[in-house]
Amino acid sequence: MPTALVTGAAGFIGSHLSEALLDRGYRVRGVDTFETGRRRNLESLVERSGFSIEEVDIRDRERVAELTDGVEFVFHEAAVASVPRSVEEPVTATATNCTGTAVVLDTAREAGVDTVVVASSSAVYGSTERLPKVESMPVQPESPYALSKHYTEELAVQFSQFHQMDTVALRYFNVFGPRQDPAGDYAAVVPKFVDLMTDGDRPVIYGDGEQSRDFVYIDDVVRANVLAAESDASGVVANVASGERVSINGLVAQLNNVLDTEIEPVYDDPRPGDVRHSVADVERAHAAFGYEPEVGFQEGLEQTVDWFARERHQNT
Repeated sequence: MPTALVTGAAGFIGSHLSEALLDRGYRVRGVDTFETGRRRNLESLVERSGFSIEEVDIRDRERVAELTDGVEFVFHEAAVASVPRSVEEPVTATATNCTGTAVVLDTAREAGVDTVVVASSSAVYGSTERLPKVESMPVQPESPYALSKHYTEELAVQFSQFHQMDTVALRYFNVFGPRQDPAGDYAAVVPKFVDLMTDGDRPVIYGDGEQSRDFVYIDDVVRANVLAAESDASGVVANVASGERVSINGLVAQLNNVLDTEIEPVYDDPRPGDVRHSVADVERAHAAFGYEPEVGFQEGLEQTVDWFARERHQNT
């Protein structure tokens, strides 16, 4: 029974990943500061055999080293994961995302960890209009967050070159699904729109709504992590996405269909710096560790809406 360390285990992606690893027979050690991660995300895990959670900052080398001892796999999800917040708090974002990643990788090296999978982001591509986004393209990080994720990738690749440790960096596109927080200034568009439209409120679209994104369902992201860890891939940076484009207008239309509503969005001025279109090529992930997206956008949206509806029912 292998043991995995999951950083950011109480977050949206980290909690789903922890659950999937437990289902696969892993022992899971989770770490989180609970600044943005939520204990509620771990309610179904804390009673399970083989799972533990510690409140630890990933920059705390001594504590991270203790938790990494005896671990075969590390999944590094912890980060200040917001472009706007990184612009407002560049020191915090850089310290957590860069120094924290260095601590995680170096303690993994010292502990003799087999494989470290680190979370990166499509934000590293910047606002280039070239489509699809391919890993061989030059990166253009345009925020402290994007810059920190590029650093995360490069450092992971260097560790695979300098040390006997496999590393894989996964460039996530627009991940969505159950447990994603709809509240706050930095909330992702899918949970925010689901929450608003479930209440009958009109979502705000910045621009004409024809801008498009590559939405990838959480189950596909989790599977990509597991495939990458259990493969022989090393020193690989790969996109994790659906490979399909959905416009923001299209998102509203599909949500209206799922919710059986006819809500019209409110249009506002475009936000400076927003990427117009984004879609990924996922061939490298397929070649390196067999990843293929399996959950279509409509199916993922239905599952997400169902989860939010159950949550609302339980809390009333």
